[in-house]
Amino acid sequence: MSQNTQKKALVLVDIQNDFLPTGNLPVPLGDEVIDIANSLMSAFDLVVATKDWHPNNHGSFASQHSDKNPFEIIDLHGLQQVLWPDHCIQYTFGSEFASGLQTEKIEKVVYKGSDPKVDSYSGFADNGNRIQTEMHEYLQSQGVTEVFVCGLATDFCVQFTARDSRSRGYETYFIEDASRGISEEGVQAAKKAMLEAGIHMIQSREILN
Repeated sequence: MSQNTQKKALVLVDIQNDFLPTGNLPVPLGDEVIDIANSLMSAFDLVVATKDWHPNNHGSFASQHSDKNPFEIIDLHGLQQVLWPDHCIQYTFGSEFASGLQTEKIEKVVYKGSDPKVDSYSGFADNGNRIQTEMHEYLQSQGVTEVFVCGLATDFCVQFTARDSRSRGYETYFIEDASRGISEEGVQAAKKAMLEAGIHMIQSREILN
């Protein structure tokens, strides 16, 4: 482990154009997290962001299955998979960070979902936990012990990133008001799962104060 004194990391999950209300896979009110995320960054020594980074033939896209529609559920190489509209395709506008996000404060970008055979909700690993991203190794190299997670969307990529953070031994916090979900039902289920995993619920004001 390095001698770096940074202990707390802010992980911004998928604050990308395609998840904003005008994007291909809109998260309702998703644009509201941008200003809160910007205000939070200055409270942390280390800011990491994840990006959905899909090839255009990703198996999670409904467009890749001729008889299927978005939001249907299939088996994709042995894993249950929600089918999505095409989104966050590599090098497109939709995959870029939201324009208002202060990206100059982001020290590391972790890309996920680039294997067309498996989706990756978590910033730490794919959905089958078969291939790890750079996230855990990087946080360890920086001496991080506490991880604060927020972004888009609470019921998918945010909760799975937080749960994987907790399972890897980090004291983990979900910043509730700096996140938005696809459905209210999904958000409530995600919060229940996070609490059961030992993740703390926190508001941005508690950090900024």
